[in-house]
Amino acid sequence: MKRLTSALLFSLYSLCSLSLSPLASAALKPGEKAPDFSTQASLGGQVSTFSLAETLKKGPVVLYFYPAAFTTGCTIEAHLFAEAIDRYKALGATVIGVSNDKIETLNKFSVSECRSKFAVAADTDQKIMKSYDAVMNSKSDYASRTSYVIAPDKSIIYEYSSPSPDKHVENTLQALQQWAAKKK
Repeated sequence: MKRLTSALLFSLYSLCSLSLSPLASAALKPGEKAPDFSTQASLGGQVSTFSLAETLKKGPVVLYFYPAAFTTGCTIEAHLFAEAIDRYKALGATVIGVSNDKIETLNKFSVSECRSKFAVAADTDQKIMKSYDAVMNSKSDYASRTSYVIAPDKSIIYEYSSPSPDKHVENTLQALQQWAAKKK
């Protein structure tokens, strides 16, 4: 029974991941300047304005794009970021997730799936997604699963695109640790 349950869960996860998988990787590469943006974001169900420029004054930013709130892969990814938030904070980093979901949806997602640990931002007009080349080729209404690490000088120090949510946290933390080690 345990094997059957595991197999069913894996099959459902695979279907959700495949249906939302991007066909290309992000175009913005390390060394390029990150496009500035401000947008509505929700943290713990509370709406505020997120400004990349203002947040970078406090330290690096992990900007991750995800297809849609409450889908299987995006829920897994939100849980992983929430579980690792203290490690990001120890490195002086702020995490922000971006999708084209409406802010009302993100108010709920920020509480339940992000566990009120980090903000998620609404990009309903897709300006942010397009400026970071994070629009899914196969389904242009959705963001591709893409993560960036942005240094306080607005330079991109790391980018990673994969339809699987599994390595985004691990990889961005490693990139931040390497960046911090070079600064010492």
